[in-house]
Amino acid sequence: MASGLRCFRLVHPAFCNSLAALTRPVSEVTLQTVRGRQNDRGQCMAYAAVPVRHFATKKAKAKGKGQSQTRMNLNTALVEDIINLEEVDEEMKSVIEALKDNFNKTVSIRTSPGSLDNITVVTADGKLALNQISQISMKSPQLILVNMASFPECTAAAIKAIRESGMNLNPEVEGTLIRVPIPKVTREHREMLVKLAKQNTNKAKDSLRKIRTNAINKVKKSKDKASEDTIRLIEKQISQMADDTVAELDRHLAMKTKELLG
Repeated sequence: MASGLRCFRLVHPAFCNSLAALTRPVSEVTLQTVRGRQNDRGQCMAYAAVPVRHFATKKAKAKGKGQSQTRMNLNTALVEDIINLEEVDEEMKSVIEALKDNFNKTVSIRTSPGSLDNITVVTADGKLALNQISQISMKSPQLILVNMASFPECTAAAIKAIRESGMNLNPEVEGTLIRVPIPKVTREHREMLVKLAKQNTNKAKDSLRKIRTNAINKVKKSKDKASEDTIRLIEKQISQMADDTVAELDRHLAMKTKELLG
């Protein structure tokens, strides 16, 4: 009898825990039975197995974000009856070339006569480039002359256009001769040029968006010539081309910014 009570005391904790577990849903708790040795006697104990949820580490998440999406590479010859992707590509590349040309002419630490060539002047005959209605020359490293003798009626409009060009220029007029002092290269001047470079880049992106929109609209009008899957693939190809062009524009902006800020 005493031996039976002693065994019951040893088994009792495990028995109670097991009985409590039977009254709960299986999904709530899982019991693991292990055997141990304590004071040279066998002892049965029950432990609740705590469910563990493994979360993705920051390193794993970063690795997932870094994985590039599948790139499109359509055969242009197979879709030329729907749209000429080579022409679209050339249009997008022309936006890059225009921005590079703009940077060289108007976003330079040292202002040159060429910087004023393409300033748009609003005249009675419409919008014209400054070099179409004047003669631009460099009198000294610190002064540019704009001769308006051929179109004297446009002198006031030319002054306004130069002043509002965003190049921090303050022209002075002497009859039909516009004197444009070249600003000193200060930190403020450099930062102003960076701001101008960003504005020109945004204008280039606007032009790019128009090219992309026109191309996709043209593809959508050709639904009777191809399946929906083919149309989606072409649209994806055009979007990819546009994204690549945006990345190239941003690269040139970063290079110009570094150049301007030294």
